Amino acid sequence: MGEFANSVRFSVKPDCVSEFLAAFDQMEKWTGLESHRLVQTGETSFVSFGEWESEAALVAARPSMIAFLDTFRGFLEEISPALGVTDPVSGAIVKSR
Repeated sequence: MGEFANSVRFSVKPDCVSEFLAAFDQMEKWTGLESHRLVQTGETSFVSFGEWESEAALVAARPSMIAFLDTFRGFLEEISPALGVTDPVSGAIVKSR
């Protein structure tokens, strides 16, 4: 089981949902990423959830994750002026079942 996790919330433009989902078909498996889930939380809202072997693995993958985001950034709506088009968080896994 991983010891670190990240999640990113997205709001997708209504006419871009299919393209957004297709982009995730092309997502590479970064070193240290133990599992990934993309959850649809509303008609055009999604959360990406990754479980990592360590914080260092997540940090090392960030440039590649940003490059991946850049491939579909145009499909996203601004969540807020402060956040932009993503709402990312990460931290240590403290409980798991």
